[in-house]
Amino acid sequence: MLTTRYVTGAPNWLDLGTPDIDGAASFYNSLFGWQFQPGGPETGGYGFFQLGGRTAAGGMQTSPEQGPPSWTVYFQTPDADATAKAAEQHRGAVLMQPMDVLDQGRMAILADQAGVSFGIWQPAANKGLDVVQEHGSLCWLELYTPDLPASAGFYNAVFGWETSGVEFSGGTYTTVHPAGTELDAMFGGIVPLEEDPTKADAGAWLPYFEVADTDATVGAAQAGGGTVRMPATDMQDVGRIAELADPYGARFAVIKSVPRQE
Repeated sequence: MLTTRYVTGAPNWLDLGTPDIDGAASFYNSLFGWQFQPGGPETGGYGFFQLGGRTAAGGMQTSPEQGPPSWTVYFQTPDADATAKAAEQHRGAVLMQPMDVLDQGRMAILADQAGVSFGIWQPAANKGLDVVQEHGSLCWLELYTPDLPASAGFYNAVFGWETSGVEFSGGTYTTVHPAGTELDAMFGGIVPLEEDPTKADAGAWLPYFEVADTDATVGAAQAGGGTVRMPATDMQDVGRIAELADPYGARFAVIKSVPRQE
């Protein structure tokens, strides 16, 4: 499960690029109760989606030249420059060179060997998200990829991720967790693109947010101008999930998880 006790290779930040930050803020407020807090002039319009005063995500208004509306997940690194170099050495790419973000940390935007983009965050003053796993916050990630073994190899080389196979009625689900951690530290899964129930034509990282009621959240998304990419569906021993897109096309999923057995 995700935790805010961040270690190397763990997801530690998430942000939204959207053509209408005010409209997006209203949409996600209706779904998750987020309040958007704009940063100062020095942030270039970047701000923070807060849940009860704790940062659940970042976000900013972007132009078409900066890419389509989307969520970007960031993974912790102790050295952004070295991680960017490692990505290039293993058939990935550097889409945005490592750069300092004020005194907050150092970041870069990379792409894996299949062209799927993701971010890296080297913490300084900003250690990462304040809240995960709770209702209205990030709780899981999925990577949809055309080549599961190649993707697993790439992220193992860059971050040291370890994988495990979880058996279920339809086959085997590949989960990932940071190097040197136990299986209960798994934070996401890798899914072959042909198994994407939404039939997307390109790989992507898909963030999941925990909710109290999946069906109610789907209804709120539709009422707010969002679209349903995959209707609410029960997954045995996992929870009730749905995949959505906000009014501008940024994809995400929601889940009401089955309570963990201690």
